[in-house]
Amino acid sequence: MRLFGPFSSPRRALIVIAAILLGIASLTGCGSSATTTPEAATPAAGDTVTVAHEFGETKVPAHPQRVVTAGWIDQDFVLALGVVPVGSRGGYFDNYNEFPWVQKETDGKGVPAIDGDTINFEGIAAAKPDLIFAINETIDQKTYDRLSQIAPTVVQSADYPAEETPWDVQLLTTGKALGREDRAQQLVDQVNAKFDEAKAAHPEFAGKKLVSDFTSEANAHYVIGKGDPRNAIFDSLGFATEDTVGDVSEEKLSLLDGDALFVNGLTREQMADVPAFQRLAVVRDGRTLYAGSDSTLSGALAFSGPKAMLYALDLLVPQLGNALTGKPVADLSNA
Repeated sequence: MRLFGPFSSPRRALIVIAAILLGIASLTGCGSSATTTPEAATPAAGDTVTVAHEFGETKVPAHPQRVVTAGWIDQDFVLALGVVPVGSRGGYFDNYNEFPWVQKETDGKGVPAIDGDTINFEGIAAAKPDLIFAINETIDQKTYDRLSQIAPTVVQSADYPAEETPWDVQLLTTGKALGREDRAQQLVDQVNAKFDEAKAAHPEFAGKKLVSDFTSEANAHYVIGKGDPRNAIFDSLGFATEDTVGDVSEEKLSLLDGDALFVNGLTREQMADVPAFQRLAVVRDGRTLYAGSDSTLSGALAFSGPKAMLYALDLLVPQLGNALTGKPVADLSNA
């Protein structure tokens, strides 16, 4: 749609432009799904942003107003840039809307969830999006084509394995699509500065092996490797990871015995009565940290958006330092 046609006089041009701006202001006052921030100046009508990805390119209309996130953690990146999705992927952390950074970004209202353990195409279409993000999700051409029939869709590039786009790349990609690249870069710089500060204060982190055990059952363990978004904080702090990735049987529980261990999904209390686990040196020596499955800390590591990472760093860094220097480690199970 053309907003500006030929004008008969400069005076008429000014009158028409003023009317258009007044109409835009009125619509904003009636409620918008996207939070407008000063850095998101509206470009000229008809402008689009082109985002490259593994299936080609997506042309995104300037500053979309109805954003849906179909990836597992995509809403955390959209929210950080001041846009509240009109729908987000459900089925992953039912308490997401209770997390403090989500409460802050949504004025306590949370983000609407679209039901379904898989991508709910009907639910997405019902939200009437003008942009869909599906970056942190395993997407094939057929799924991409179907989402693109609903609205312009941004998925990950082919440079990374599925669901392993680095947090900063995902944030900058999201920022480009939303016309908020400057804000995205500011957040990347803020988080990286926090990492640099932590590494300078704790040189003992460098090269030490931290095993990240993602589990929901006391006798079922899954080791997360380098590059997994749930391990992003530990990677960025300079920790080395276990070479073996995947399920770990009780017979091979020694794989968890690194310089430090992070149990993501079960509390210290829940693991207290597991003899084989309690025999590990990393547990006996007090070099183990825990986050229960319903804890905000577990959620922060799972979603790994910039605000989530800042939250988690404040909790983790001091206790990781304690674990590696022989000091008592506080119980973060329910933090």
